[in-house]
Amino acid sequence: MATKSKIEWTEQTWNPVTGCTKVSPGCKHCYAETMAKRLQAMGTVGYEGGFSKISLMEDRLQQPLSRKKPTMYFVNSMSDLFHEKVPFSFIDRVMKTINQTPQHVYQILTKRAGRMREYFESRRVPDNAWLGVSVEDRKYGRPRIAELQAIKAKTRFLSIEPLLEELGQIRLKGIHWVIVGGESGKKARPMEKKWVLQLRDQCDSKNVDFFFKQWGAWGQDGIKRSKAANGRLLEGVTWDMIPAINL
Repeated sequence: MATKSKIEWTEQTWNPVTGCTKVSPGCKHCYAETMAKRLQAMGTVGYEGGFSKISLMEDRLQQPLSRKKPTMYFVNSMSDLFHEKVPFSFIDRVMKTINQTPQHVYQILTKRAGRMREYFESRRVPDNAWLGVSVEDRKYGRPRIAELQAIKAKTRFLSIEPLLEELGQIRLKGIHWVIVGGESGKKARPMEKKWVLQLRDQCDSKNVDFFFKQWGAWGQDGIKRSKAANGRLLEGVTWDMIPAINL
């Protein structure tokens, strides 16, 4: 079944696809890979082949249909819907479920922005599907923004997590939401406060909703400690902005 999420910016996770492969520096310490190894060891269905095996979970396609309460779903927290091994015909079935449940909001995040753009060149984006791309750095992340902006969608967002370097000025036209966060874990790479503030100020100037998820393993003072100890405050403020849901 879909499960309640610990991710601050969503409510439930829905994984009609499991498994993934790494494509850019943001994937280096992937939390889903670690979780998949645990699930594989537990004998959980869908993870028999480990993290790198792409599995289409047909029995999960109908899960959101049984939930009447309006819910925000993060689609494929353990995979990437637009992975090259996920056929467009299967994505069509995911979109069918999304269209059949207009009371829900579906957040679809990908690092494969080009394939997402290709898919929607001949298909309409459901109004209750929020499309997002990961933007961890300049080389791999920033080019994804233009791919996203080329798709006609009601709500577009950027997940800038983990933020690995200063991004400079980013084009925010047509972007409705920006999530920023640092990396967690023993091998986490540091995120500098000035990088975050630059993004917050850009969002503020363009009236884009800004959500600061976490500092992660490195605090805003540059000291490494537990994620919980570093918290989520940015200059003493919790930034929890999220786009209005207008379905």
